[in-house]
Amino acid sequence: MTLIDGLNWRHATKAYDATKKVSQEDLDKIIEAARLAPSSSGLQPFRLAVISDPETKNRLAEGAFNPECMRECSHVLVFAAWDEYTEARIDTIYNKTTDERDMPRGRFDRYTDMIKEMYAAQTSEQHFIHASKQAYIAFGLALAQAAELRIDSTPAEGFDNDVVDKVLQLKEKGLRSVLVMYVGYRDEERDWLAPMKKVRNDVADFVLTY
Repeated sequence: MTLIDGLNWRHATKAYDATKKVSQEDLDKIIEAARLAPSSSGLQPFRLAVISDPETKNRLAEGAFNPECMRECSHVLVFAAWDEYTEARIDTIYNKTTDERDMPRGRFDRYTDMIKEMYAAQTSEQHFIHASKQAYIAFGLALAQAAELRIDSTPAEGFDNDVVDKVLQLKEKGLRSVLVMYVGYRDEERDWLAPMKKVRNDVADFVLTY
């Protein structure tokens, strides 16, 4: 099966079979796809929270627009972005990079000084918006990997960020929630979207050719 086959197969699942669980092996592949996503300056300014505990899912569901999906799916994946770019965070990433590549620390100072200066001129909210965009890239790759594995998923922005941040104590970790992804296996009888035809723009309408 190709990636395109998987993307044609997938849809935003509307009801999950609570008795079916995603194996740790497959879950690890979805996580790895997100971890390997490209990000601006290689900073990877986001983290992935993985929730399977029923009690925690119930608490998160209090702020969800589709609470049953949150409760019944196998795992809830929360993509959380840095609340701001700091010199310490940038140095931590680039120190790890130079150490892993057997290079002297400071090898990339010219570049890191430039991005530190750029972020210093911005607000923390601008930082968060930029970091959130990086999280979306990882989110897309996680959705694609789930589809390739024939694991159902639902991308969700419909949730109360304050509830999620509080339950997962993200603020204390310097993070803010951005997106939620439900993963599991559809309930064939209750997933009303499953039998419907997928509708997308035709290629001629979608692609702008110059």
